[in-house]
Amino acid sequence: MAPKKEEIVKKKASYGAESIQVLEGLEPVRKRPGMYIGSTGPAGLHHLIWEIFDNSRDEAMNGHANRVEVVLLPDGYVRVVDNGRGIPTGIHPKTKVSALETIMTTLHAGGKFGGDGYNVSGGLHGVGASVVNALSIHTRVEVHHEGAWFMQEYKQGIRKAAVKQMGKTKFNGTIVTFKPDAEIFKEGTEFNWDTVVTHLRQQAYLVKGLTIHVIDARTYEGKVDLEGSLYIFDLGWEQPSQSFYFEGGLKSLVKHYNEFAKPVHKNIFYVEKEAEGVGVEIALQYIDDLSTKIAAFANNIPNPEGGTHITGFKTSLTRLINAYARKNGILKEKDENLTGEDVLEGLTAVVSVKLREIQFEGQTKAKLGSMEAQSATATVFSDAFTLFLEENPDDAKEIINKGLLALRARKAAKAAKDSVLRKGALEGFSLPGKLADCQSSDPSESELFIVEGDSAGGSAKMGRDRRTQAILPLRGKILNVERARLDKMLGSEQIKNLVLAMGAAIGDTFDLNKVRYHKLIIATDADVDGAHIRTLLLTFFFRYYRPILEAGYVYIAQPPLYKITHNKKEYYAYSDEERDNVYKSLGFKLEEIGEVDITETIEDESKEEGDEEEVTTKKPKLPPTQRYKGLGEMNPDELKETTMDPSKRVLKIVSIEAAEEADKVFEMLMGNEVGPRKSFIQTYAKQANLDI
Repeated sequence: MAPKKEEIVKKKASYGAESIQVLEGLEPVRKRPGMYIGSTGPAGLHHLIWEIFDNSRDEAMNGHANRVEVVLLPDGYVRVVDNGRGIPTGIHPKTKVSALETIMTTLHAGGKFGGDGYNVSGGLHGVGASVVNALSIHTRVEVHHEGAWFMQEYKQGIRKAAVKQMGKTKFNGTIVTFKPDAEIFKEGTEFNWDTVVTHLRQQAYLVKGLTIHVIDARTYEGKVDLEGSLYIFDLGWEQPSQSFYFEGGLKSLVKHYNEFAKPVHKNIFYVEKEAEGVGVEIALQYIDDLSTKIAAFANNIPNPEGGTHITGFKTSLTRLINAYARKNGILKEKDENLTGEDVLEGLTAVVSVKLREIQFEGQTKAKLGSMEAQSATATVFSDAFTLFLEENPDDAKEIINKGLLALRARKAAKAAKDSVLRKGALEGFSLPGKLADCQSSDPSESELFIVEGDSAGGSAKMGRDRRTQAILPLRGKILNVERARLDKMLGSEQIKNLVLAMGAAIGDTFDLNKVRYHKLIIATDADVDGAHIRTLLLTFFFRYYRPILEAGYVYIAQPPLYKITHNKKEYYAYSDEERDNVYKSLGFKLEEIGEVDITETIEDESKEEGDEEEVTTKKPKLPPTQRYKGLGEMNPDELKETTMDPSKRVLKIVSIEAAEEADKVFEMLMGNEVGPRKSFIQTYAKQANLDI
């Protein structure tokens, strides 16, 4: 029944000036935290540390500090200390409160909008400290400035009291201690030690002369006495800690990235120079690898999506290598130029620019937008790299030969790829014969189970939901793509089947929007072979389908290890600990459980000496427990109930938040160099939990 005319008018009238909500102070941050820190998951949680650290690092970049300490404290607190100038505490002329309070409680307030506060900074919008304050249940800021020690505390961004002078001091610096608000970070407020260390190590490479201490004090139960020192590290701290200081800058960072790789040329290219008011620092080296690693930074802020500085670098690199190759007769007149794709293969490079006025695309600063960075980067790199090639002819020849090899491989790969995809198109995009496809054509609800072997494939096909679940069994171990080019890779029947099943092509024709399943579930056996197959598949996705990983489409199935039967009921356990908990819940006391009957000899005092009576006592036995070695051992109904049913199963999503470290691990474990892999195995062999 249609609404009456007067009802419609009334509804329209209800939207007026009073409907407009005005958020004051830091309310917008708590209302929409994702706008300021990207997400309220683990990445956003760690972003809080980066925001406070960046303020300390900016002090060092401008020559006012040379030391920063980051401490993970008990009860979820983080403490960041620097020996910079200290946040000003005088009364701000506009806000009429302390400058410290203004910075901590007002969006778009800071010393980085112009003037003489900072020549170069990562901060742009003046929201870093205030955002962290707003998203913390408790924040405490201490300032050692011009001989006086000041302090102010806040709850969820609101001050508890005015700035208070605590006493005198002989130090200069700022201490920010904060505890993330669990109301905001509902996924948890536990910081990952490796994530913190990796990020801060990277920052130490980027700022020459800066010492960074990182300390994990979360399990410390004593009282920290800071009398006489800003730094816990100076107190002979015995908690897990790491310190970073690098004189080599980006050159050292390239060495770190290539730690487990084989260099193509001996000398690492390096330049640091200013052009057009932009500081440019670049280091690069080619390695015997198929992938490309370019780390981009603007004012020491990581730019995972690149930006104008990377555009300038890539364009110049391709042009310079082709020019040198033609000038020296390596490329003949009849030869075609190397493409950008060719000269990027095997490249490890770090490009860092520093600008006074900087423009990022978004608060998370993933991409640089400053146009002056493009021409400055191109100018500095062109002059220096031309000289490098001329002065190092052997290195230049190896670099160009690497590009020529990539050119030949690219042509072969294109032919192989076109053959695979064209064959699919000619056959009406014929899907692999092994694939049991689902009925749904909606990728958002469709799932592809990649299972190990025909036996598991048979059980999975019988136990699946045909409408939304597809099954692709793989025969044995797939090709290790870390060691194979695209043409050889597509010669593998197993990989070709997987590429066709996903339906999104591969290489330069890959289209994320054409992925046929938004859940690609790796389901392998719980043994060494299963773990190896899983690693090979993850290598394949990481090297050739990284956007699929970034989109969150790849999962790992968690089939149970045990089935326990008791009183005609079945219970499933996914670990030894869970199995023991099932026993306990069924009334079995683990310390009393035995596998066999025990016969005891009991003396009867009424009998004569030596005359003994044997009494047999039975201790309870374990309920029937089946240990699954592989998915193929499960009946279809068991596989469905435990591993495939969305309402009961357990899936682990695969993410690549620490992409640089992941790249190093894949190179070490799956690459051609045996030495690093052998060393890794020898180091961690005793920690391995193998079920052979």
